[in-house]
Amino acid sequence: MKQGYINHATKLLRELVAIKAYSGEENLRSDYLVNFFHEKGIEAQRIGCNLVLRQPHHDSSKPTLMLNSHLDTVQPASTYSFDPFNPPLSEKYIYGLGSNDAGASVVAMIEAFLHFYDKELSLNLMLALSTEEENSGSHGMRWLWQHLNDEVDMAIVGEPTGMRAAVAERGLLVIDGEATGVSGHAAREEGVNALYIALEDIVTLRSIKFPKISPVMGAVKLTVTQIAAGTQHNVVPDRCSFVVDIRPTEMYTNQEILDLIQPAIKSRLQARSLTNRSSATPTGHPLLQCATQLGIETYTSPTTSDWMRITCPALKMGPGESARSHQADEFVLIEELEKGIEGYIAFISQLTAEFTNDAQIERIVES
Repeated sequence: MKQGYINHATKLLRELVAIKAYSGEENLRSDYLVNFFHEKGIEAQRIGCNLVLRQPHHDSSKPTLMLNSHLDTVQPASTYSFDPFNPPLSEKYIYGLGSNDAGASVVAMIEAFLHFYDKELSLNLMLALSTEEENSGSHGMRWLWQHLNDEVDMAIVGEPTGMRAAVAERGLLVIDGEATGVSGHAAREEGVNALYIALEDIVTLRSIKFPKISPVMGAVKLTVTQIAAGTQHNVVPDRCSFVVDIRPTEMYTNQEILDLIQPAIKSRLQARSLTNRSSATPTGHPLLQCATQLGIETYTSPTTSDWMRITCPALKMGPGESARSHQADEFVLIEELEKGIEGYIAFISQLTAEFTNDAQIERIVES
């Protein structure tokens, strides 16, 4: 039985990897999965290219656990040594774009959902396969959550974590800065050099300290990652742009961070988005209790995911390793996929045991 579902999961992941699904272009992969579930007698609700599946005995009086991972991928790195959509076969590895991030989580969650599909549980199980995670698109989880917000009570977000449980996740605040000067001829020392203004501001940004320290995530992290200025060698630049990557914690909202740093510098700052917030699993929540009871290692994740787009208690956990994400010759071990399936099934089984009386269910639903 075990070897059967591993073979089935391996085949499914290899077939998914062969289907291009760049962010915003997931329709073919969604079509494939709609047919995949239809052949099993399961109808998937399609919201754009996002897919939602529920158990046939879904009961609104019970709390709902959402299993969520994303179908989309980034563009392949130019240094792939093989066709990322037609990778080599291996008895140990599954290669290809998105195999690790987050195809292994998608397939492991599908297998776990199918395992429990027709079983009566003390909670409802929902499978939500979202899109546009990699590019923070408007038609992915941000849109899907508007349809699911009133229904879902807690979630497991599938990302490559080595099946460790991320119980906190830094947010993301990307800021475009622009320094303004006055152009002139470099030989005559004319103008006001916008590049120098930007460099002074960057030094200031490096020195900024955020006094409120998260007990879970530590301090807010700020890094200047890009800079551009000038049109030719003998013209003093009147514009200089730079990009600031900030990883917030739960101690500050993104707007508070922007309001704190803008008065300190001369350049104009513009946030690309203020919605990519930090996340943390509430202390004492059954998701945390379940991780503890199963001996699952917990940690704070430095990367973002669709967790920041949902508002219910959640944690992030899935097969594969984050370090492989977005790298050339991406892969996941078949052994990791197997452990992912078994890990999700064990977690759901343990979590189900937490909801053995009406008082526990009522407490979670109200929270």
